[in-house]
Amino acid sequence: MPRNQIPELFHPHRTEFTCKHELTTAPPLDPQAEAWYQEALALDTPDLWKDDRNWPRIIELYTKAAERKHWKAMNNLATLYQTGVWGLRDSNKVLVARNARAAIALTEDAMRMGVPLAYAVMGNYYADGFVVKRDATAAWAFWQKAADMGSSYAQFTLGRSLNAVLERDEPERDRWNNEVIGLKMLECAFAQGNGDAAEALGIEYDVIQNNKPRALLYLHEGVKFGSAGSANALFVEFEQIGGLAPDGIDESRSRRYRVFGKALEHNPDLRFPNLDKVLPLPPAKLPQWNGKPEDLLNAAKPVMPVPAPPAATPGANLSGRAHIPQGWVLPKEAMPLAAETSDGRQVSSQYEGTAVRFTGYWLPQLLSPRTQAHLLWNQDQAPQQYAQGDLFEDLRTGLIPADGRIMWHYMGMPQQLALPALAAQVRSGLWRIASANPAAMTLCDGADPCPQSGIWQPTIPAEHPLKSLVNWRWRQSAVLQGQRFPEPDKDWLVDVASDMVTWQLVEAG
Repeated sequence: MPRNQIPELFHPHRTEFTCKHELTTAPPLDPQAEAWYQEALALDTPDLWKDDRNWPRIIELYTKAAERKHWKAMNNLATLYQTGVWGLRDSNKVLVARNARAAIALTEDAMRMGVPLAYAVMGNYYADGFVVKRDATAAWAFWQKAADMGSSYAQFTLGRSLNAVLERDEPERDRWNNEVIGLKMLECAFAQGNGDAAEALGIEYDVIQNNKPRALLYLHEGVKFGSAGSANALFVEFEQIGGLAPDGIDESRSRRYRVFGKALEHNPDLRFPNLDKVLPLPPAKLPQWNGKPEDLLNAAKPVMPVPAPPAATPGANLSGRAHIPQGWVLPKEAMPLAAETSDGRQVSSQYEGTAVRFTGYWLPQLLSPRTQAHLLWNQDQAPQQYAQGDLFEDLRTGLIPADGRIMWHYMGMPQQLALPALAAQVRSGLWRIASANPAAMTLCDGADPCPQSGIWQPTIPAEHPLKSLVNWRWRQSAVLQGQRFPEPDKDWLVDVASDMVTWQLVEAG
């Protein structure tokens, strides 16, 4: 069993480390499973008390995604089964029952799939004595294996532990000190968007490297990656002299970082890639802010384009009696209003010139079409709206008696179509929709200056091996006209040349 296959023992004084990325080594995610996973995340929101969350539905969605080998869903489901969930109002109420056997089965299944995170989780099991016997040596071996496979969580865990200054609460780890490899691991985790690694690098460059500008950049990026610790650190730094703030005390910036820190303490799943739109680093001037935290936070969230309007539904472009409002369609089975059938009357077709028996839409058709002209006339007709008691209109213009009588057929009352569901990330408040789509598609080479102020989305070709580190909404950037776009190798520590990146304007302004 994978739990018993202890990897090579942890070697803190190793001299080499090859950076690998989880999203490039783990199995690709099934699109439908990803949709279920995101829906589960949206339901498991910290905006609701645990007592008020739909745990059966959350478990159902994670389970369905896990059955399709969605390794992130497998990990979240295993965590729920490991810890269980209890009520806050009634601490004795079990919301999700513990299931140790299911938890470790999911983790071992993910290990067989080659998922780096699963090896890190197995390390946690050995560290905590969950199912397996507590064994620190085995725990560190699994964490090292996970880090070498690409787990950003394990890379952060080991990278921080290999730096004695970052582990001031663990003085016995001085003998482990391996700053060079620890730094490489932290940088590898940072390249994957790990906020904890960004915070650790900020401390590293502040305390050890004495490079305050670089430390400030890492902590600022950490806020974008969802690190409450980074936001709170900068909240403090901009309130003091001699800290990381290049111009000394800056209460306006400090106040804004505090807003982001509080939001991330409440919901660690938030990401703020467009932080520079409302909180750029000095010497840039701070834009105006109305003081409402929600406006500050929303402006910095990932942005998705305004969804395209739905196609016109049948009858929406017609006028008069034939008009059916956009988004409403006639049913497959015509049913009159209940109040109009209380006397037992049944629906049947009616001849022209008679009084309408049931409110709704009626389709006129020649009773006995015999010629091509008759068939074309029938095809040209559209359902028309009548109220009970109305007389059917005379439609015989152009017809002769030999064409036969017109029969009206009841089509029912229109029903409203369900609106297309917004992405789960939008409904849960993790993303926002652009205020308006750009008037025209605007693309720019990453090596060129930004042609227009706004929020930009980077992409690299689908065949590029590092596409999974770039083609994400959390890589968006708020850039001003004339500024340079982020350089992947310099700003993200991702080995991609700037001219390989195409930036698309998502929201102007």
